[in-house]
Amino acid sequence: MHEPAHEPPSAASDDDPLSPHSISEAVYRAIRRCAIELRPDYLRALEEACVAAEASDGPHAQRAARIMGSIAENARIGLADGVPICQDTGTVWVCLEAGPDVAVPGNAFAAVDDAVARAYRDGKLRMSVVRDALFDRSNTGTNAPAFCEVRLVPEPGARLHVLLKGGGSDNASRVVMLPPGAGTAGVIDAVVDCVREKAANACPPLVVGVGVGGTFDKVAGLAKHALLREVGSPARNARAAYFEDELTERVNALGLGPGALGGAPTALAVHVETAPCHIAALPVAVNMGCCAMRSATIELVGGTR
Repeated sequence: MHEPAHEPPSAASDDDPLSPHSISEAVYRAIRRCAIELRPDYLRALEEACVAAEASDGPHAQRAARIMGSIAENARIGLADGVPICQDTGTVWVCLEAGPDVAVPGNAFAAVDDAVARAYRDGKLRMSVVRDALFDRSNTGTNAPAFCEVRLVPEPGARLHVLLKGGGSDNASRVVMLPPGAGTAGVIDAVVDCVREKAANACPPLVVGVGVGGTFDKVAGLAKHALLREVGSPARNARAAYFEDELTERVNALGLGPGALGGAPTALAVHVETAPCHIAALPVAVNMGCCAMRSATIELVGGTR
């Protein structure tokens, strides 16, 4: 995960770090910070790409550099003035990862929606959640509910991931159920096609999260979790790292560029998470992270309790 966003366990609460109160307060602080702070690992990658574009003689290089420079300047202003770095302050996605050494209470998320309401009110953030996707499109007025999940992992301890996800980048996502014979070439084509068709509306330069495996309902979660990795960090094994490099190269060869105005990069990184699946299936999901990457990881319990 992206190390700059970690907080020490003591920052969560003086109470049980897995109590509803502790989790609620951690979510509140994460929202307030994420809304005004471009994720530091993304910002570093953006600045490096800007320098590379300035040194390039490509036909759109200087325009790309100016766009990335503006994104970086916007991030600095947002942090300095305490104002949102994007007008779309997103929906709130919360994932509690718990290792085998911790017990998660059944009511862990009981106070999260209250934290969301307070954070959006106190931070003067735009409310973007409607009551029902189909039958009641009225605004909830609180940006709640949050979209929460518990994920059991082999690593000890417990940590909380909070992601503010704008509509433009989530709308540019896709799930495809490929036949297993499609193989890696089919996965590459699915990712590249999605970026070609939808990236312009997701505000590049992007971080592209790709999930491969699981089931129809699980593969999208793999893609979203892939966005939590530090931008450009290597995959867990050499084959996956090579595949990510190939995907990044193919995506950037599209030439969409920052702001979809040409040049490079279209994506600062492509991150892939894989999982087992049925012998007759090859599920693939793409979840795009926009140029306002906003997430935080809070360590609630370190090691063993």
